[in-house]
Amino acid sequence: MHLMRFTRMFNHFRGIGVYHLISRQSTSYIQGQSPEPRIREYFYFIDHQGQLFLDDTKVKNFITCFKEKKFLAFFFKRLKVNNLENRYKNLFPYLSPCGRERNYIRCEDRPIVFSHILRREPPDVDLLVCNNCGDEYTVPLEPENIVMLPQSGRIYHPAPTRVGGVGLIKSSVAIEISPRFEFGEEGEYVPPVYFNWRGVRHKLTNRVLQLMSEEERGELGS
Repeated sequence: MHLMRFTRMFNHFRGIGVYHLISRQSTSYIQGQSPEPRIREYFYFIDHQGQLFLDDTKVKNFITCFKEKKFLAFFFKRLKVNNLENRYKNLFPYLSPCGRERNYIRCEDRPIVFSHILRREPPDVDLLVCNNCGDEYTVPLEPENIVMLPQSGRIYHPAPTRVGGVGLIKSSVAIEISPRFEFGEEGEYVPPVYFNWRGVRHKLTNRVLQLMSEEERGELGS
């Protein structure tokens, strides 16, 4: 990867949290509130590293995030788009229901963040770890369906359809795999065309782009 693109990617991931925390809209809730009998509501935040926090935690870092892998897997396997009308749909667009608990979630980028790659030997289908869950929650790595947005350096991969079908690859993993991309004749300001993995040169489909917002895709023309 050329130094300019590497620097662009590093600066993006370092600064993304600051921007979203400053620009957050205000809302009113109480953790554990009961809007109706036998219903409890809790509010969470997912950062661009895939770490999970109570939304009102003032200092969000590795010390204050949830770390128990079985809990994280239980939480993220139930994650879906928030389709409850008039229940924080705009500010907390995702929901992880658990019995009579409603767990509302907002995030810096995507709710599913692929935090590690599990390489399986002998060579088989490698796995992407979801949100620091270890082997408790993984999805198969699809090398041909990875996509890089060249202006920001962010890399995405298919995720479960119930959360929109797109997951973000964690910055440290993105930096590690970025040299495996090959760009075409149009240069580095359009998505790469090949991704090299396990000795195979995969032609990229870029189909994930179709599931992304116009704003996200808009950077392709900038």
